[in-house]
Amino acid sequence: MSIPLSSPGAAYLECTRCGRSYETERLWRVSPCCSLPLYARYDLDRIRPLFRPADLRGRRPDLWRYAEVLPVRRPDRRLTLGEGFTPLVEAPRLADALGLERVWIKDEGQNPTGSFKARGLAMAVARAWELGASDVALPSAGNAGSAAAAYAAAAGLAAHVVVPADTPRAIIEEIRGLGAELELIDGLITDAAARVAAGVEAHGWFDLSTLKEPYRVEGKKTMGYELFEQLGGRLPDVIVYPTGGGTGLVGMWKAFDEMERLGWIGSERPRMISVQAAGCAPVVRAWEAGAETAEPWTNAATYASGLRVPRAIGDFLILRAIRESRGAAIAVDDDAMRAAARLVGRTTGIYAAPEGAATAAAIPDLLRRGLLRPDEEVVLFNTGSGIKYVGV
Repeated sequence: MSIPLSSPGAAYLECTRCGRSYETERLWRVSPCCSLPLYARYDLDRIRPLFRPADLRGRRPDLWRYAEVLPVRRPDRRLTLGEGFTPLVEAPRLADALGLERVWIKDEGQNPTGSFKARGLAMAVARAWELGASDVALPSAGNAGSAAAAYAAAAGLAAHVVVPADTPRAIIEEIRGLGAELELIDGLITDAAARVAAGVEAHGWFDLSTLKEPYRVEGKKTMGYELFEQLGGRLPDVIVYPTGGGTGLVGMWKAFDEMERLGWIGSERPRMISVQAAGCAPVVRAWEAGAETAEPWTNAATYASGLRVPRAIGDFLILRAIRESRGAAIAVDDDAMRAAARLVGRTTGIYAAPEGAATAAAIPDLLRRGLLRPDEEVVLFNTGSGIKYVGV
């Protein structure tokens, strides 16, 4: 079996706005210079001759197969519940129904705790554990809360999670069952974030909020590496991705840059298409307006709790990836998501969460508006299991 090199970890952390560098061996949140997300950067020139696609053969099928470009240094801190290397399922009947030639679904619902959030929280909790945190905290629209609870439990850390009171009941019970201290609030994830910030200030918890620490995005970027492997050493023409906080989309965009610098790919990139709910679409509005950042969305409303994010701290990174890839941003309503979930289910056997179904719901309008061609190879991301929404 091929064994990953002992991970060197990140060489430094970099402010995503101004590029200022910071050392890695302490707990950071956002950059002190610009109060914006930090990215982990690696010595890719050194890693390049030692980390090639052929070296992945025989490695364990989880996200730690990419240890050379992940931030956790100590092997005994690489938390795992089996996350990553989720199936990439070809969907010819769904393609026919949508008027496309070739469609794949990356089924993130098969991760631990039933969503792609397992990737980011495995990495963030592992790194916080490695750097000495004892308590972690998180505001969540749902699935991130259960993932944080699971990985904190696996590491023996205390987890403090705040979610809106109308979060799907299955997710609430999951968070409780995994041992986290859970608070329900009347409001949105932005209100939950304010409660977490108060707890961080009062009790010294480490805040795992989306893109307010450097490592959740590192777990999410592994989806980009997996696509390359699962498609036989190439990338698709188009990625259609449901976007709330946006870490998955920007994480894959970061992965593609790393892969080029490692010599795995050239300058080609998939076109990145962001899908949001019509009742909460700040990125879509900003993209249509040509803005570099997204104004907060007022009165956010959608049954897809993962898309009910009125403001993303990484808005400029999401918009940058969309524009640099010549992609697009589009909104779909809740009725379209429900119909698309049924379509995906009966044509593929995948029980998609509404966030994942939103990607299929977006296809007709993308074709109609000329934002997608029927002959392009498309990967849709189902970011979670529909089982979480039973009864909603």
